[in-house]
Amino acid sequence: MKKWMQKFLNQFGLDSPAGQLTEERATIIYMIDTYNRHLIELDSSPVRKVREILDEFSKELIHADDEKIEKVLFRFRQYFASYRIEEYSYIQKTFDDFRGIIWDFVDQLAEDFCNGRKEDLVMQKSLEDLRETVEANSIEVLKTQAREFIDKYVELQSRKEKRKIQHVDRIKKNLDTVKRKLNEVAEAVNIDHLTKAFNRKAFDEQIKKQRNLVEISRKPASLVMIDIDHFKKINDSYGHTIGDFVIQQCVNTTVKLFNRDSDFVARIGGEEFAILLPETTSRQAAERAERLLQEIRREAFVQDGHMIRFTISIGIAQTQAQESVEGWIKRADAALYDSKTNGRNRLTVSGLSSLREEVA
Repeated sequence: MKKWMQKFLNQFGLDSPAGQLTEERATIIYMIDTYNRHLIELDSSPVRKVREILDEFSKELIHADDEKIEKVLFRFRQYFASYRIEEYSYIQKTFDDFRGIIWDFVDQLAEDFCNGRKEDLVMQKSLEDLRETVEANSIEVLKTQAREFIDKYVELQSRKEKRKIQHVDRIKKNLDTVKRKLNEVAEAVNIDHLTKAFNRKAFDEQIKKQRNLVEISRKPASLVMIDIDHFKKINDSYGHTIGDFVIQQCVNTTVKLFNRDSDFVARIGGEEFAILLPETTSRQAAERAERLLQEIRREAFVQDGHMIRFTISIGIAQTQAQESVEGWIKRADAALYDSKTNGRNRLTVSGLSSLREEVA
């Protein structure tokens, strides 16, 4: 069996397939797992609920024999199509709401400009009338017309000044609303709903930027990959609510220790996390990661009357010259895989076996 296929079986807590797991089935499971990492929080379909359903489909695909596989795939297609409609409706509504705000903003600006042009035309007509009066050479008419023009001009300037203040105030309020909406959209796109850490999309973008910075600055950077040990057992023993709590506490502890402005903590999968550390060698990253290991080991988290203890496994890789982003991630992931296959609750540094932390 191919290594990547076995990794999926391990993810679902299976040492070996109940039946023959073909590469076609494994590919479908891979696609489901990838989609699972990029779910959108919907009111009608919370991420946790959708993730549970998709995980169940993955397990059914692993176990189903040839007679049942078509039924499983048919039910999956029905569910996936229904969920995609909900997801599309949510995105469309979000876009429509944002478009409505921008549209109102543009309308208000256009109205202000239009009102200004109308008033300018009125003053232009009054000015032309005044010129005609001057040419008529009638002092009484000129005095009356001049007073009317001055009164109109002063009134117009007063209205313009008042409208300018109101205009600036409206623009500020509208810009604040637009800015808030943009921040909400950015957060929805880049922030993991459960942990408030960055999500996989944000990580994929940031690691490309970091790799480019390494090439420019010639300074090292390290990637730390983290996985919660035996997470499926935690879910099976205590339920998904406690599982979510464990994920949150893992991120909270990680953020507390990796708290430099440049440190980038992301949740890239269900119980998988990544940390980007600019200007950090693998040895320096290992020292900081070891403190995280120790902190998680000694903590006892209490939730809903349960005292929860858990451990993590870590893989670390420092950038190498001319290495692609994919290669960098692959080495860190391989180091994490070594930590898990060698007993978990430890860290492994890619290419530096002397830094492997063996925990009895």
